Amino acid sequence: MATSTEKLSRSESFSGKGLAAGKVGVLGAVVIGVSCIAPAYTLTSGLGPTISEVGTHVPAILLLGFIPMLLVAFGYKELNNKVPDSGTSFTWATKAFNPWIGWMGGWGLIAATVIVLSNLAAVAVDFFYLMLAQLFGNPSIAELTRNLWVNIPTTIVLISLAAWISYVGVEATKTVQYVLVLVQIIVLGGFVFMAFRGVNEGTAFDATPVSLDWFNPLSAGDFSVIAAGVSLSIFMFWGWDTTLTMNEETKDPKTTSARASLIVMLVIMTVYIGVALAVVAWAGTGDEGLGAGNPDNQESIFAALAGPVMGPFALAMAVGIMASSFASLQSTMVSPSRTLLAMGYYGALPPSFAKISPKYRTPSVATVFSAAAAGTFYIVTRLLSENALWDTITALGLMVCFYYGITALAAVWYLRRELFESTKTIFTRLIFPLLGGIMLLIMFFKTAYDSLDPGYGSGSSLGGIGMVFILGMGVLVIGVTIMVITAIKNPAFFRGETLPRVDSTTDTYMGDVVGEALERGEARTVGDTGEKIVAETNTAVKDEDRP
Repeated sequence: MATSTEKLSRSESFSGKGLAAGKVGVLGAVVIGVSCIAPAYTLTSGLGPTISEVGTHVPAILLLGFIPMLLVAFGYKELNNKVPDSGTSFTWATKAFNPWIGWMGGWGLIAATVIVLSNLAAVAVDFFYLMLAQLFGNPSIAELTRNLWVNIPTTIVLISLAAWISYVGVEATKTVQYVLVLVQIIVLGGFVFMAFRGVNEGTAFDATPVSLDWFNPLSAGDFSVIAAGVSLSIFMFWGWDTTLTMNEETKDPKTTSARASLIVMLVIMTVYIGVALAVVAWAGTGDEGLGAGNPDNQESIFAALAGPVMGPFALAMAVGIMASSFASLQSTMVSPSRTLLAMGYYGALPPSFAKISPKYRTPSVATVFSAAAAGTFYIVTRLLSENALWDTITALGLMVCFYYGITALAAVWYLRRELFESTKTIFTRLIFPLLGGIMLLIMFFKTAYDSLDPGYGSGSSLGGIGMVFILGMGVLVIGVTIMVITAIKNPAFFRGETLPRVDSTTDTYMGDVVGEALERGEARTVGDTGEKIVAETNTAVKDEDRP
């Protein structure tokens, strides 16, 4: 049977699920991946809380958070080489373990992205009005973001605009991202330069000489402190796997996305370390004034430091963070929509989620649903409490550790018969993903336990239980509930009929079978009739290739 890459080269208009194929190269995927992580947004939201936990050792914690991500990336790369499917965690965990674990892996990804979409929108709105205030020299404009009657409608408009660009297709996504990513990288580079210049010239708030000890995790504190810091740093690296959810739309599904994801992580690591060093060196870690450990500066470190560090160029930081937030808002929409598409396609959700826009070849229902879910989540949490909204950042770390950990272990189990093909595969298919997966799942359970404390996160609690735990576990309970209801209404997927549990030596990538059906004209409505195509594909696989 021909490979999926060969199928795509002979049928370049759309992939097995009906997505537009061959549209994104390595550079485009890297840009979208960096945009999804949104370094400017992520740093202003996550750097302050991380510094408050570990002080000057934030570079060490960033490196510790980077290590499991890098290890897990090897597992993702190997899985993508074998099964380049837009469902990623959902599809791979289902094939490796069973439909129930696979469904929850997909839910973890969807929940994490919906949560972060709401936070991205919040930050974009805050800096939009801050930018206008600085542009017109009227500080009262910045206060408009505190007015819910102004804030919520503005947020919904931004989410809708981002969803529309994503709906139009990856070509539009890629074009917009080139500009927005370039803007935020230039702004962050300018901030680092001006901060270190201030340190050298003696104008820094609390000049703190950079020390090699900052990179030593052994002196950062006890395990709980390190776990909290790593959980936050994992949030800061999360999003690189978006490049893999686009694998069916890339020029080479088996290599483009995997290469891009590794490049994305290296670029982000460089940016993060540079900015973290600049912030600590200029502001110190004190809890007063402009100190990076001041609780008043935690919500947005750049909102507090941009003016003092950059002077008249502070407007550029507002523009950069707004661009970063909107860029990530738009590119992050790619991930849940492709996962929902795959879940609908394989019958794990209603088949309507598998519908593809005939004009743009993008997930139609899935994209609209992702935007609607993000908007609803934002409205509910913002009306409940602003603290609840910001506690979702910490809860997000739980979701990320959960589904990344599952996916890493899925790589080991799915490839179990091919682990010892060479010295290289021992590391890339066994040791690296196994260590990464175990580390992340340990972080998941440790953070979940610690978050029971009412003082964890913002300090908000309900019935004596920390709000971070309630949000994180609540999202998982909602997922289990939806999964059970879906299993009752659509049992075929959960019986292993539409996406069977297999290993790499007996598996046949369904995209190959569907690709042949497309060429023969037997699957013209793929994506619009997901349930029918899945059934036909599964039958073909069982008849022709199963032992």
